[in-house]
Amino acid sequence: MAAAKSPAAVAPKRPVLSVSARKIKDNAADWHNLMMKWETLNNNGFTTANKIVNLKIGTQFKDNKLEIECDNIASDCGKLSPSYNEELETFCAELLGTLENMAKIQLKMEKLCSTTKGICDLETYYENGDCRTPLFHTWPTTYFYEVSFKLTEMYKKEIRLKQTIVQEIAHTADQDLMMVYLSSWLYQPYIESSSKLLLESMLLETGHRQV
Repeated sequence: MAAAKSPAAVAPKRPVLSVSARKIKDNAADWHNLMMKWETLNNNGFTTANKIVNLKIGTQFKDNKLEIECDNIASDCGKLSPSYNEELETFCAELLGTLENMAKIQLKMEKLCSTTKGICDLETYYENGDCRTPLFHTWPTTYFYEVSFKLTEMYKKEIRLKQTIVQEIAHTADQDLMMVYLSSWLYQPYIESSSKLLLESMLLETGHRQV
């Protein structure tokens, strides 16, 4: 008669799978919340950046008129007014604050990706190197990590672009370049259109969206 296996010899697969599934589902909800917060901040940042550009363009127009009216008069005739400097400083501080909040979101996305990688590694261990068994409907655990990695890379590149825009937008006098910065901030070239599909697919797979 075969000896009964001791409790310690039995790999606790089902509890781990259950914990993994719950964590993956929580991560999917976190991705949704972070991406929605990012979009809100992106819109707020665009509004502020637009104020900076309008202020600079308006001031350039006034300066051009002033140069015509007081050419060869006083050397300080074209000095910027204190109110202009105060407004510009206020808008720049506001845009920097928005960028810092977006950077915090981007770091949270990286942590989500790292957590998902850990869950995938754990599943691979408990499945003896094969984690193709779906936790929910059809996705193997590895696909959750692949999606998280794709999204993380998009936002990592985008935050770097936004850092450049914040550093440069208040210092350039080239109106065309200002428009490029504004457009780039609004349309986020590094965040591909597939990002929304990836998010919705993940929400559908984990049961946050109904078929």
